[in-house]
Amino acid sequence: MKLAIRNGNIIDPANGIDMVGDILIEDGIIKAVGKIDVKADQEIDAKGFIVAPGFIDMHVHLREPGREDKETILTCSRAAARGGITTIAGMPNTTPIADDQTVIAYVVEKAKEAVVNVLPIGAMTKGIKGKEMAPVGDLVNAGAVAVSDDGGPVQDAGLMLKCLQYLERWGIPYISHSEDVNLSGSGVMHEGKVSTELGLEGIPPEAEAVCVGKEIILSEATGTHIHFAHISTKQSVELIRDAKRRRVNISAETCPHYFCLTDESVRGYDSNAKINPPLRSEKHRKAVIEAIIDGTIDCIVTDHAPHTLVEKFLEFDHCQNGIVGLETSVPLSMTKLIGEKHIGVKDLIEKFTVNPAKILNIDKGTLGVGKVADITIIDPKKKQVVDKESFESKGRNTPFDGMELTGWPVKTIVAGKVVFDGKNVI
Repeated sequence: MKLAIRNGNIIDPANGIDMVGDILIEDGIIKAVGKIDVKADQEIDAKGFIVAPGFIDMHVHLREPGREDKETILTCSRAAARGGITTIAGMPNTTPIADDQTVIAYVVEKAKEAVVNVLPIGAMTKGIKGKEMAPVGDLVNAGAVAVSDDGGPVQDAGLMLKCLQYLERWGIPYISHSEDVNLSGSGVMHEGKVSTELGLEGIPPEAEAVCVGKEIILSEATGTHIHFAHISTKQSVELIRDAKRRRVNISAETCPHYFCLTDESVRGYDSNAKINPPLRSEKHRKAVIEAIIDGTIDCIVTDHAPHTLVEKFLEFDHCQNGIVGLETSVPLSMTKLIGEKHIGVKDLIEKFTVNPAKILNIDKGTLGVGKVADITIIDPKKKQVVDKESFESKGRNTPFDGMELTGWPVKTIVAGKVVFDGKNVI
């Protein structure tokens, strides 16, 4: 079976390709990139479209096993396909926690039913309780590509040091949810003018930055790779930027909601704008964009966190944190970062492809000949209104519903198969 993508603007940062041309795929493998005269069984006219390596989202909450009422691996993968994402990595805070090889093996097995690539991330500590290290070697052998205590950040610096020393043996990153819970306390939104006016307890930016600073020191001491999740504050950005200048073995990600929205979105006590870390003030939003521009932030992820309607439609103090993002991350990034000319298309593609692939040590994020044909095709001029009722995800908890965005995925290809044709997930 041969598939040809014709006349697209091919951008592959991993191989330094930026050209108008064709891609030939045979039996799921890229056979040629350039001007191709071979006749194919199926052809896609990509004139005027961006043709990129398949996008990777390395921070997703699958919910399965245990909370299939919120999301399943299959529905999550369908949401990813519709959003132009070909590979997702699932965080370990499932039910049960992914702190043993049985859960990791379950995700690997269920991933065979998914329409995109699904990779498991294991827990750093047992039960994500920050008390005792999980059997990391077993998790890696079962298929985990990283470890994290996302949702229950490790507070004990001594335990963290020992875990990082052990991780060095396995060559996988620790993905840090950087939060000092003594500072965040029972806060429910960013601490500032808006929280005061709304009468809601705030979370100071220092709750993130203090933990980032501590973990930078531990990474520097051990040499182990720490990847900082969902960075949201100016102070954190500055600490990471300075550490990178010293060549500390760290990397960082952020999410579209942190460069598109501020804590003003919480006005009206909108539960769809409640997330952890919280939406910050304009000063922090601008700092995150600057960090994307200068490369301090390596990746854009979603922190896709579906919840049921019952869990979200409660008083703001009591509703769950989280935003669904798989189906909006690409157009939000295209609209805000490309549309406002903060970065170029090549830089954006790097943050969705080659950078997360390097961090997770996976053979993805490239259009190299001989590689598996995972490809994202985007129409940079397509305008469309976000409609949460059309989502493939079970989650509807988005603050972006009704927003018109420009630059949407029109084809998602996984292993040479079109899994999203611009209208439907196949």
